[in-house]
This record gives sequence, structure tokens and C-alpha cells, in this order.
Amino acid sequence: METLLKRNGLSSPVNTLIEDFFSKDIFDWADKNFAAVGANLPSVNLKETDNSLEIEMAVPGMKKEDFKVEIDNNMLIISSEREEEKEENRKKDNYVRKEFNYRSFYRSFFLPESIDENKIDANYIDGILHVVVAKKLIDKKKSPKTILMK
Repeated sequence: METLLKRNGLSSPVNTLIEDFFSKDIFDWADKNFAAVGANLPSVNLKETDNSLEIEMAVPGMKKEDFKVEIDNNMLIISSEREEEKEENRKKDNYVRKEFNYRSFYRSFFLPESIDENKIDANYIDGILHVVVAKKLIDKKKSPKTILMK
């Protein structure tokens, strides 16, 4: 939790920088530090089952066309770039307002050798991106067999 600090305006920028450096936890990689620098990384749930790896990513307000999901050298890459632009005009008041917004993220996950790159499913439902990567079928060990000697 960050505390509210009142500054009197008389401290130098160097002192402020040093205070901020020592008061922040540099090993805390939670989303709050990314938000402080203006970046936005979606939260991710990872789950491994006997047959697959499942990834759920919270990205509300998007469309399925906004995502790019790919595999490159056993690396699953999920990215998105979205640009929005809104414009309002009221000629009688001589009023013009134009706003634009650009959102993007890039997340990558190293995948084990046991995955099947040809069996990947992705869908986007209710603000959650679901990606399921199937594992290769591996022959289960057969029970030992005793050979009778003749």
C-alpha cells in the first residue's frame, strides 16, 4: 500500500527521486507498478491438466479480432493492439472535441516440449480470453511382462 505524502515544494527533485527510489519495493512486480508507469498488463491464470495447458486472460472491452495468438519456438505469444478515436462536433457552440486512445499488450509464455502445436484452441467470452494448448499423447508405460524360459 502506498502512503500519501505531502510535499512542501521546497525539496529538490534529487531528494524526491532518492526518497521515491528507497520507498518503492523494486521486487514487487504486481500490476500496480506497471500501472504507475502507464502500462497495462492483463491478469493471467495458468492451469495445467493431464491433457492440456490452459490460459485465461482478463481483457474486458475487447473483441476477438483485437488479439493475436501465435507460437514461435515453443513460446506462446498473446498480443493486442487497439486504437480508438472519438470526435464530437457542435457547430452552434463552435465546440470540437477529439479524443484518441491506444492500448496494447504483449505476453509470452514458455511452453514445454510436451505440447502439441497443432492443437490449440482460443476463444473470447465475456471479457476473458481462453487459450487451451493440448499436450502430446505419450504412451503410458506398459506393465512389466515376464518371459518364461524354455
